[in-house]
Amino acid sequence: MNLKDLYIDFFVSKGHKQIPSSPVVPENDPSVLFNTAGMQPLIPYLTKEKHPYGTRLCDYQKCIRTNDLEEVGDKTHHTFFEMLGNWSLGDYFKEESIAWSFEFLTTILHIPVERLGVTIFAGNEDIPFDQTSFDKWRSLGISEKKIAKTVEDNFWIASDTGPCGSDTEIFYFRSEDEIPDFFDPEDERWVEIWNNVFMEFYKDKEGKITSLPKKNVDTGMGVERTTAILEGVNDNYLSSLWKDIIVLIEEISSLPYEGNEKSMRIIADHIRTAVFIAADPAGIKPSNTDQGYILRRLIRRAIRHARVLGIQIDSDWDLQIANKVIEKYKKYYNELEENRQIVFDVLQNEKIKFNKTLEKGLKEFMRVSKDGDIKGEAAFHLFDTFGFPLELTIELALELGLKVDTEGFYEKFKEHQEKSRTASSGKFKGGLAGNSEVETKYHTATHLLNAALKQVVSKDVHQKGSNITEERMRFDFSCDHKLTDIEKEKVEQLVNEWIREDLPVIRQEMEKQEAIQSGAECMFIEKYPDIVTVYKIGDVSKELCGGPHVEHTGVLGEFKITKEEASSAGVRRIKAVLK
Repeated sequence: MNLKDLYIDFFVSKGHKQIPSSPVVPENDPSVLFNTAGMQPLIPYLTKEKHPYGTRLCDYQKCIRTNDLEEVGDKTHHTFFEMLGNWSLGDYFKEESIAWSFEFLTTILHIPVERLGVTIFAGNEDIPFDQTSFDKWRSLGISEKKIAKTVEDNFWIASDTGPCGSDTEIFYFRSEDEIPDFFDPEDERWVEIWNNVFMEFYKDKEGKITSLPKKNVDTGMGVERTTAILEGVNDNYLSSLWKDIIVLIEEISSLPYEGNEKSMRIIADHIRTAVFIAADPAGIKPSNTDQGYILRRLIRRAIRHARVLGIQIDSDWDLQIANKVIEKYKKYYNELEENRQIVFDVLQNEKIKFNKTLEKGLKEFMRVSKDGDIKGEAAFHLFDTFGFPLELTIELALELGLKVDTEGFYEKFKEHQEKSRTASSGKFKGGLAGNSEVETKYHTATHLLNAALKQVVSKDVHQKGSNITEERMRFDFSCDHKLTDIEKEKVEQLVNEWIREDLPVIRQEMEKQEAIQSGAECMFIEKYPDIVTVYKIGDVSKELCGGPHVEHTGVLGEFKITKEEASSAGVRRIKAVLK
């Protein structure tokens, strides 16, 4: 049985309800471009919102992380991955969580106890040593020698302030060497496979830590890593999750995996991730900004490495791999089958555009090479703007008897990476630290804007995405034309009229079909469980949504559209502020 099925069945047997995987593009979450962890879609419920499925939840979540994009090509890194998770929202706590993790690993997955080691929080001046976790692990048969105590590695907080607490990480000894008596988390033969986070404190802006009245558990286990461990391979791409994709790339390229691992891993990983982004209900298309930029970069990097392997780029090699991915995952994610043609169109169109870009890149190379050796800045410009890998620039330079300043290239590359990481960390500052009073107001305002657009523009207008910060709201919606000044003015007037009327915001729970039949609007119907939360604003808006929202519209202030522009084909974007 598949690892995901085993996991869900086990936690359902412990009283958990399975919730659907959220889309890879988060809804109303400014913290990241993509859902990066299983807990991210549950942020409102980890703070104050009540989940319609109760207090014990489990799922497998589609995740995308691109901070380490350049690391993909080794044995373990992936841009797309699946995260198994189970949660307690003010229900059970440390003892039950640890006991069930141990039971699943040793009884269901049959991992020998001697191959397990754990870390726990050692304690500091604010929070004491995690005696409860220590005692529980000892009672389950984990030797004291296999329990490591750390401070920084076993304390979790989403941002500078907010819910926080200790965690316990579970490691597996991934080596044929004799298992050591002592567990050393710095020994790379020990690989982390599961993390149980215990949110029991709150850290305020002054740094004061107090106990939370509602204590939560958030756990995470990576499907790719755990599968490789269970199958006894030290290269994730040799596990059953990847093997048939790698074999297909071998057939397409007429080359063996051995000796061509890096390019084959990059192609396999990037096409898989591109499939999930392109198939997402948010309708992301390759572009030069946000999610579209990541999608474009992934596809183009896969194409570059297909060229390295000598694959005929104009063939349908990318569609063959995409089709294999869809067949593997459609049982769990039905949007892959439903949007198969959209995925194929995205890949094909981007391939055509990139071939033209390569031609432009060659012209740029010839231009800069007239001045002699290629400077590092020029080499990086070819990489960043035209998608030229350094190896291609070096190869072209050699043909002309020129050298490339590789040190200068890597200096610019590191500078670029640092900027990307800073931007990513800025994006991630949302999370549990988000949902501020201002963001809550903007969240409610998106419902009013959606309702106003339906009245002014067309009843067929639907939300395609949103992004909320402390400073503004951004709202994407389906529309085939640029809004006229009159349309924008009418939309503003309607929203402000509803704000002045101080309409009540009512939260209701009901069956999903009942909600849809009642006319409730929703962005991603497939992401919602059978029991849903509906927010009704007076008689003007009714939407399926996780929250949070204000209690009445009068507190929102004045709504003002600051910009209206195209987002992608058939999708317009409004930026607005509340004054």
